[in-house]
Amino acid sequence: MGSVLMVLRRLLIVDDEPLIRETLAEYLGHEGFAVTACATGEEALARAGEQHFEVVLCDVQLPDLNGLELLDRLLKISPDSCVLLITAYATVENAIQAFQRGAQDYLMKPLLLDEVAGKVRRLLAARDLALENQWLRRELNRSRDEERIVGTSPAMRQVFEVVRRVAPTRSTVLLTGESGTGKELIARAIHRGGADGERRFLPINCAAIPHDLLENQLFGHRKGAFTGADRDTDGMFVHAGRGTVFLDEVAEMSSATQAKLLRAIEQKEVLPVGANEPVLVEARVLAASNKDLGAEVEAGRFREDLYYRLNVVAIRLPPLRERREDIPDLVEYLLDRHARTLGKPIHGVTHEAMQRLRAGRWKGNVRELDNVLQRAVILGDGPLVTVADLPADLAIVEDDPSLVDDLEEAVRRFERLHIERVLAQTPDKKTAAQRLGIALSSLYRKMTDLHISAAASVRGDTPEG
Repeated sequence: MGSVLMVLRRLLIVDDEPLIRETLAEYLGHEGFAVTACATGEEALARAGEQHFEVVLCDVQLPDLNGLELLDRLLKISPDSCVLLITAYATVENAIQAFQRGAQDYLMKPLLLDEVAGKVRRLLAARDLALENQWLRRELNRSRDEERIVGTSPAMRQVFEVVRRVAPTRSTVLLTGESGTGKELIARAIHRGGADGERRFLPINCAAIPHDLLENQLFGHRKGAFTGADRDTDGMFVHAGRGTVFLDEVAEMSSATQAKLLRAIEQKEVLPVGANEPVLVEARVLAASNKDLGAEVEAGRFREDLYYRLNVVAIRLPPLRERREDIPDLVEYLLDRHARTLGKPIHGVTHEAMQRLRAGRWKGNVRELDNVLQRAVILGDGPLVTVADLPADLAIVEDDPSLVDDLEEAVRRFERLHIERVLAQTPDKKTAAQRLGIALSSLYRKMTDLHISAAASVRGDTPEG
């Protein structure tokens, strides 16, 4: 099975003292960074020309270049890299000069490794926020209002980060997740973030079109290919040009159409129905499914070679129950949209109604939440949506922390839900424990105390020691 793209943060260390260079590289490598180290400024510039580094730690005194000179040349090659200058002495004048020329911070020798790691993480956090503000607002929310993507939870920030990285490429992307999680919105965001984002974005639901018509819709046909084919017709792959073809519910595609799709991706050509010669195509392919395609492959219902072609980069869209912290923002956005469309003077929801919305099971995810709020606007008199405006049969999670006043019980419920969510997102309990910041043995104890099923993670591990 494919996995979600995991991106290591790349650091470049430039220091001519072997002990400092090797110690920093080893320490930051253990801290989870992808580290490249070099001893000279010219070597650093060469490395920066080959690949992008998010943070550069650079000694001011180098055998071939002054640190400030290297800073100037480096930022011309990679203007969005964060630079930390390392110096044995610092003055106000030197610091001001460094900041004016583009450095973000400096480190004083002797170096404290914890301080180095802390400054690197703060720079990366600030950089991520700046990029999110620049890119997400421009690319995710710049077009029609109904295509706006709402979410600031850690789960959605991770999705946005992978989208930001993969969008400028023309890589095939597989979007997975339950129905109603926003797979088409993310596909549109990937399309808009690419160099050909102004070209056509052509979505097609493979489950909504009969198998015998889907092939014709995608690849076109030639005059006389079948009764009623009175002229040549281009399919979506040709019509998209250098734009994007988005294949929703791709698991519903027949085996014959799967074979043609594989050729379109591998050879960049399609064979229209009734044609003798293939036609070259340039379209980028994005695909989505609410099924586990790996399981579909094992069951013989989906081609394994096509699965690997589609699954170059996989992005899992989290269900709404895994990002409940986004519900208030979603409610505000969706409610405002429906109130404006229907011309109703509704400006928000009561505290009790919001508690109920946050506690919902939301099997239909954002789509279900949207329908509930649209109903509330239609039936409500305003100015606030109340519990009475919500469906009486709205399913809720009984152990939601927001449903109890007792602090100890609320904390216990939150801890259980949080651990279950992390277990569901990770491949094993060891990884889950690392994400939670606790020992594996502690995780097992909490699972026992909170009555969390051992089936909460994909595969079981034995507790340590």
